Amino acid sequence: MNNLPRIYVWLGMFLIVAVGLIHLVDAPDSFEEAAYKGWFFCANGAGALVAAFGISRGQRLWGWNLGLLIAAGSFLGYVVSRTAGLPQIPAEPDAWLEPLGVASLIAEGLFMAVFIGMIISNKRI
Repeated sequence: MNNLPRIYVWLGMFLIVAVGLIHLVDAPDSFEEAAYKGWFFCANGAGALVAAFGISRGQRLWGWNLGLLIAAGSFLGYVVSRTAGLPQIPAEPDAWLEPLGVASLIAEGLFMAVFIGMIISNKRI
């Protein structure tokens, strides 16, 4: 069983579910830009739920690490989409302050900070 303080577990679950839900809400618009982007957003939502389940069970490899992969990948995708652009989608340099995007960046950044903070403090995850 998980020996982390429950606050870390709940915070990790809340943040990664928030990331997934934001992407699921934005998925229909993403399909209009490019089908692959819509499918990535759907996969992000599903993966976030799987990660949250793993986190709730104290599973580092398929819980916390999957959450980190989703959060970091989403964060990177946001930055790339606004700078270099994505295949079939030109860069959107004026879209940095999109409300859902900013909310997602905050949740992703906080999830990564919680993950890294626990690693640094030698907490078992």
